Amino acid sequence: MRFATRVVLLQTATAVAVVAVCAVVFLLLGIQQLRAEAETSALNIARTLAVDPQVRADVTEMSADPGTPSAAELRDGELQRLAGAVTERTGTLFVVITDDHGIRLAHPDADALGQPVSTDYREVLAGKEVVTWEQGTLGVSARAKVPVLPPDGEGTAPVGEVSVGFEPSSVFSDLPTLIGGIVAAAGVALLLAALSAMLLRRRWERLTLGLQPEELVALVQNQAAVLDGVGDGVVALDADGMVRLCNETARELLDLADPEGKSLAALGVAPDILVAVREGTAGDGIVSGGRVLYVDAQPVRRDGRDLGTVLIVRDRTDLMALSERLETVRAMTSALRVQRHEFANRLHVAVGLLDAGRGPEAREFLGEQLQRGPVDYPVENIDLIGDALLHALIGAHALEAGERGVRLSVAADSLLLSPLREVEDVAAVLGNLVDNAVRAAVAGSEPRSVSVGCYGDGPDLVLTVSDSGPGVASDVGLFHRRESSRDDSSRGETDRIHGLGVGLPLSRELARRRGGDVWLIESGRPDADQPGPGSAQAAGSAADRGASGTDRVASGAVFGARLRDVLETTPLEVTSLETAPLETAHPAKDVAP
Repeated sequence: MRFATRVVLLQTATAVAVVAVCAVVFLLLGIQQLRAEAETSALNIARTLAVDPQVRADVTEMSADPGTPSAAELRDGELQRLAGAVTERTGTLFVVITDDHGIRLAHPDADALGQPVSTDYREVLAGKEVVTWEQGTLGVSARAKVPVLPPDGEGTAPVGEVSVGFEPSSVFSDLPTLIGGIVAAAGVALLLAALSAMLLRRRWERLTLGLQPEELVALVQNQAAVLDGVGDGVVALDADGMVRLCNETARELLDLADPEGKSLAALGVAPDILVAVREGTAGDGIVSGGRVLYVDAQPVRRDGRDLGTVLIVRDRTDLMALSERLETVRAMTSALRVQRHEFANRLHVAVGLLDAGRGPEAREFLGEQLQRGPVDYPVENIDLIGDALLHALIGAHALEAGERGVRLSVAADSLLLSPLREVEDVAAVLGNLVDNAVRAAVAGSEPRSVSVGCYGDGPDLVLTVSDSGPGVASDVGLFHRRESSRDDSSRGETDRIHGLGVGLPLSRELARRRGGDVWLIESGRPDADQPGPGSAQAAGSAADRGASGTDRVASGAVFGARLRDVLETTPLEVTSLETAPLETAHPAKDVAP
């Protein structure tokens, strides 16, 4: 038997028991009330007769006669007539009047006149009123006995009694009506109880989706095991968008505190997550707080009923950072491939000279190569970059940019003497900014170029990356991830060059982890917000100074970045900064956000 059915049966049985008890109690109270009404009526009638002057006089006169009156005399007497009239008028079973010896002076049965009564009368002759149910010659009745006192001034001792009784049939004549009312009320109560039980069962099954308690217990156990055993964040939303369940992983990833009973919008989650929940789609590379997340919102339905949405949250921060770093390694590998190809070409020239018997020329050629050293990167002013890895990274990107028709150069006022001690984040941020600039430059007009400025500011590294692309509109959210298909119909191709994917949001997040930042210095578009005085303006000026003359980059987007505490500080750097010209040594101080 299903649990809901057992609950309904138990509730119905309880209601039946309660109604039965209440019905019995009401019935007993009704019977008691009818008995009390009959006894009160009998007592009032008896009192009325007992104080009647005619009754008092006649009873006193007959009680004073030492003999016993005859039945014939009493049958036609005034007391018999009066008792008969009262019996007929009130519907009593009997009205009996006796003298002080219990001799019947008035009785419904004329043959019983002149005989002693069958019940005890001594207590009444003692001056007490008696109300009781007794068995007499006329059967069981509710009777009241009242003493008859002599007329005024002739004494206080009772001279007789008046006994009035009602038969049970007349007493309980209203009992069927009372029982009918109780039965009707009980039936209505039982009907309401059965109806409420059915409604409760229906409500129970709707709330539990037809699951039984045992199934609910197993469901809770499985839910706890699944939610606590997976590494993904899980957020369950009801049909109204309120959070009903959130595991610890989701609390940490979304930085939520006590989210149950609140909406995601009220909890302040990233707008892209709200869009994914509203549209029931997945979103990758969503930046939220200090993490890059993958979210997947799936609507939940059962039997055609919308139960809400389940949001799966995965931390992709480390994966995205690793992907960016692998991209940097790929770029450097490509650069090495180009260098290997160039070096092989040089060896082929030397071998060709030797095979042609031109030994002196081959020796001279190899001597020149020995003096030139390894294959140079095609980057102007790259010698201003003191760190070998950063030197190689920029060179690798320059080789790739050259294959796409973009010339990459280092700003002439760049100055970086200290080596890097935190390579990964610098490579990821600079690689994203340069790739973004190259992509923008390809979309621009000739000549296509990108300029990179590197400045050391104590332990901080300040970067500027400018391109010759079409610039960025002021209403483009560069640092907010968006799908490439969004707003494509309303924006031109040039407005979608910058900020695609998660490169810029991830770069900013990596910089902000170290207390730095990544920001847009200049948009290069007439409809964009122009930089005001201060750090952004100075950063743009520094980028322009690094591209003077033929190296000047055409008006495009200029990005700035500061990564804190990523350089090894050395006495050599301090001495160089103090002795260098002001406009060369300290441009980084002007680009701090």
